[in-house]
Amino acid sequence: MNRHQASVAESLPETDIAEYLRRHPDFFERHDKLLLGLRLPHSRNGATVSLVERQVAMLRQRNGRLEQRLKGLVEIAKFNDALVAKIHRLSLRLLAARSTAGVFELVETTLREQFAADRAALVVYEDTFAAASADGRFALAFRRDDPALKPFATFLEAARTRCGRLRERQKSLLFGSDDEAQGSAAMVPLGAAARYGFLVIYNSSVDHFNPGKSTDFLDQLGELIAAALEQHAAPAIET
Repeated sequence: MNRHQASVAESLPETDIAEYLRRHPDFFERHDKLLLGLRLPHSRNGATVSLVERQVAMLRQRNGRLEQRLKGLVEIAKFNDALVAKIHRLSLRLLAARSTAGVFELVETTLREQFAADRAALVVYEDTFAAASADGRFALAFRRDDPALKPFATFLEAARTRCGRLRERQKSLLFGSDDEAQGSAAMVPLGAAARYGFLVIYNSSVDHFNPGKSTDFLDQLGELIAAALEQHAAPAIET
């Protein structure tokens, strides 16, 4: 390459050179001596390495990232499999429940022992389930138009599972006032348009039920509990 050619090459934008090499992958096959003579600075100690060595190093880094990603996907798959098994066991036990109180007790125990819920509350409506069947601890009975439920109005209007932090009025109504640090919660409607009420699962970690969390399993849990409650609901239900 003469001085004129070198000057022209140096004036070319790097993007044009990169695009040319991409469109002509056989370039280095036709200029193998150039390929053998290429040396690239090593990113760590400033030493030079051959192009092949650099490519091998880059492939190892890429393989390492892919391996970590694969491990993450495997862990997620195992976690999801465990959730499926838990929901399946809960389904079988709910089928055997003989009363509303039995459903309440079973759901509360399962959330605490199988789903690591720090706290949970199941809100049902008095016109659908007798207030006497609510235990006032986990299962709470309210009128549908009870002003106390106003902090949940937006959630109930949307009737979609929501994850995030509870507002103080919401937390106080369900769990009482205390000095515990604010965590995160999942609010799950029970039935279409929250027909039977809603479930709130609380965790002391602020990241456990973050707003970006997938709600697929929570939705299934809500549908399952709603189906179990429907078996014991009062004949006449307001819509």
